[in-house]
Amino acid sequence: MVSIVIPAHNEAAFLGRCLDAVLDDARPGEFEVIVAANGCADHTTDVARSRWGVRVVEIDRPGKAAALNRADSLATRFPRIYLDADIPATTHAIRSLCAELERPGGPLVAVPSRRLDLTDRPVAVRAYCAVQQRLPTFEDRLFGRGLIALSEEGRSRFDRFPETIDDTLFLDGIFSADERVRLRDITTTEATPLGTPDLLASLVRVRRATTALRRDGGELGVAPRAEGRLSWFHDVVAGQPSLAPAAAVYVGITAWVALVARLPAAKPRSTHETAAAAIA
Repeated sequence: MVSIVIPAHNEAAFLGRCLDAVLDDARPGEFEVIVAANGCADHTTDVARSRWGVRVVEIDRPGKAAALNRADSLATRFPRIYLDADIPATTHAIRSLCAELERPGGPLVAVPSRRLDLTDRPVAVRAYCAVQQRLPTFEDRLFGRGLIALSEEGRSRFDRFPETIDDTLFLDGIFSADERVRLRDITTTEATPLGTPDLLASLVRVRRATTALRRDGGELGVAPRAEGRLSWFHDVVAGQPSLAPAAAVYVGITAWVALVARLPAAKPRSTHETAAAAIA
């Protein structure tokens, strides 16, 4: 038995595909699915209620942390799955992650491998992702998946999701390398931003989240700033000179984001509109 928590803000266009994938081969009662619709102005709740067995909870204001906490308070089973509303994770993927957590001596947290959907994306988005998706830091980290599975022991590590920090970055700082696992034969497809402005806006949001986490004493598990600034070049571009043009775009975007992230934050947008949070 497993509980699946799905926060959703204006995700009517994507939630149906997500739920259909999860429930496609599920046995009756196998999954407890809770959709936390937060601040929705579209038909997200209608889509969720149209799927048999899905529980829907509505929250007036938008906010992923509030949605996660509300749904979590209603969930009764473990392992616990946290799934983005635009990720069509299959029944098989959910079962595989849970099986890994339930084996004796298994990890406390499990994630799938990831693939970035760059179909019809502009040059800047494709260039940035060409470098970013090859960074070693994403090999076994928890962020950038759209799907995280926690064992009961793993979930006991914290009380609530914090409002001021990205949930995936928060979880990534809780577990050590030997407490997590990435399933190489299970893959989720992450939607990348449709346009360059969406990419920039989302990267700024993630930059602010990482800054807040460091300020509050959280651990990101990454190399120190001074050591890591050029590590991406040695790890990615040095061995693949053909990526040099993409690297120039990557540097430009990263510099712009660092500058703009110091400005006051804007209001949150939908999961799909902030898809770069999963690739930042």
